[in-house]
Amino acid sequence: MADLKGAYSIASTAEAQRVYANWATTYDTSFAGKLGYVAPQRIAELFLAEGGQTAQPVMDIGAGTGLVAEALPGLEIDGIDISPEMLAQAEAKGLYRNRIVADLTGTLPVANGTYHGFISAGTFTHGHVGAGCLPELLRIAAPGALFCCGTRPTVYDGMGFGSALALASARRQITPPHFHEIGIYDAAHEHSNDTALVMVFRKN
Repeated sequence: MADLKGAYSIASTAEAQRVYANWATTYDTSFAGKLGYVAPQRIAELFLAEGGQTAQPVMDIGAGTGLVAEALPGLEIDGIDISPEMLAQAEAKGLYRNRIVADLTGTLPVANGTYHGFISAGTFTHGHVGAGCLPELLRIAAPGALFCCGTRPTVYDGMGFGSALALASARRQITPPHFHEIGIYDAAHEHSNDTALVMVFRKN
């Protein structure tokens, strides 16, 4: 669990880049495969159930090695991540129309209203990206764009998602969000019972 503990304790952009640069080549085997990391597939299933098949092109937020894209074959998807090393693994698999190296906490190199769908697994969690990126994601979202993004119940309030979504809804920037709770893993280990909270809404 050393790599997972390291990821959860990330405290800066530079540290995130270092952790994922070192982890990139073994991420799929030492983490996803070994721990039975199924959250990307489950969030992808929810995305499709919410109408994601018609919400293209899609932005995969915190794309990593492309586990979400692997669960959405045939969709037009771009992947954005702070780690070029992680995105290189996705490129080697032939995933993503475009791969964008960028910091989600800053201004993104994307035009207004570009995407009709947004999906994310494993990015809005301990030591990673909080709700401060929501205005920038809404900027690059087309009207009616579908968001289906996982977070952890244990960080939902602490990272500002509750108030940010409530305010965006009150301002009629988004539809009132609804939520799904899913299991993150399907293998037996100390994190087996961890769950994710999937936030679902559309841009008005």
